[in-house]
Amino acid sequence: MRVLQYLPVALQSIAAHKLRAILTMLGIIIGVTAVLTTMGIGQGAAANITQRIESQGTNLLVIYPGAASTGGVRGQMGSSSTLTMGDVTDLQNASLHPAVALIAPEYSANAQLAVGDTNTNNSIVGTTAEYASIRNLTIAAGRFLTADDVKQQSRVAVLGSELAGDLFSSRDPVGQAVRINGEPFEVIGVLKSVGGFGPNNPDTQAFVPIPVAQGRLFNASRYRGEYTVTGISIGAASSDRTNAAKLEIEATLRLRHGLRADQDNDFRIFDQASLLETAADVSQVLTIFLGAIGAVSLVVGGIGIMNIMLVSVTERTREIGLRKAVGAQDSDILFQFLVEALLLCFLGGIVGVGLAYAVAFLFSRIPASTFNVVITPDSLLLALGFSLLSGVIFGIYPALRATQLDPIQALRSE
Repeated sequence: MRVLQYLPVALQSIAAHKLRAILTMLGIIIGVTAVLTTMGIGQGAAANITQRIESQGTNLLVIYPGAASTGGVRGQMGSSSTLTMGDVTDLQNASLHPAVALIAPEYSANAQLAVGDTNTNNSIVGTTAEYASIRNLTIAAGRFLTADDVKQQSRVAVLGSELAGDLFSSRDPVGQAVRINGEPFEVIGVLKSVGGFGPNNPDTQAFVPIPVAQGRLFNASRYRGEYTVTGISIGAASSDRTNAAKLEIEATLRLRHGLRADQDNDFRIFDQASLLETAADVSQVLTIFLGAIGAVSLVVGGIGIMNIMLVSVTERTREIGLRKAVGAQDSDILFQFLVEALLLCFLGGIVGVGLAYAVAFLFSRIPASTFNVVITPDSLLLALGFSLLSGVIFGIYPALRATQLDPIQALRSE
């Protein structure tokens, strides 16, 4: 190949001006490092979010109450709960809901928790024993709620890992007492950290038997004579049966709530799989956006290469004239300078890749970091390809300038 023929010439030229070559490559080095690091941050954050969502199970469904109609006027979503314990009982009918495996009602609200002089305001979730299995929660110490706790309306609580640390510091919370809205509860278990986020983060929540939350802590409202719930967590029989489970649930709840065919649901069914799709879409946009920001550095580096190559053409005018005088074609001159520009970009890209991996390694050693910089083969090819493209785009003009020199005038130049 003609490109390989001019490779030694390009290497000699770079070796003859080492400092200039290093400074020229600096823009490409920074650009490739910036592209890989920014895209790696986006992909790392996306992987972290996806892992946290999947940790709750891909077969998770959550039913939330919608708006109840009052006097023909439809209120805000979730302003009046129409989901009740009666709905939960009907949904537990396995013959009508073969795609549903587990059901756990929830009644949650914020409350004050106090241990000695320490107090916090956190979310209290009243639920049943099935909740831990549905949400993939793991016990670090003690145990989770049992069917007996719910039946006996025991004053027991399970604490999230972060909440337990806030209330008890380094002490073992299991067996200790905690006051919730002034009521004494025994801590029977502490959950392992799930690294969640948002207001429904299990790490910051406390879990109590649902009848205790409804009747003693929060005085839950009733609808048609039954205690309302703020949500119902459902585990489908498998991840590929979530759609079937949604249809079965919707049919039962519409029938129970007496909704006509032309009426909208007064509840919402939240699908974990759809959240994963949304997270993937958002993370893809974020990665592209961050990569575009890093690509600006590559453009700047390419402009730097063009400037240096123009200087190189001016310095080597006499050499160009001599080569033309002994029979070199315009294409030979073009390839000579273009290969030199490409080589500078390639070497800068290789160094940039090494620096990006170094940044990723250092980032992983930061204790406060919640995710890693993920450098994928796709982003590597993109960064190196873009750097070589910069070499072609910004190297072609100086190379063309070199071919346009008149050999006689070039030989006369000093």
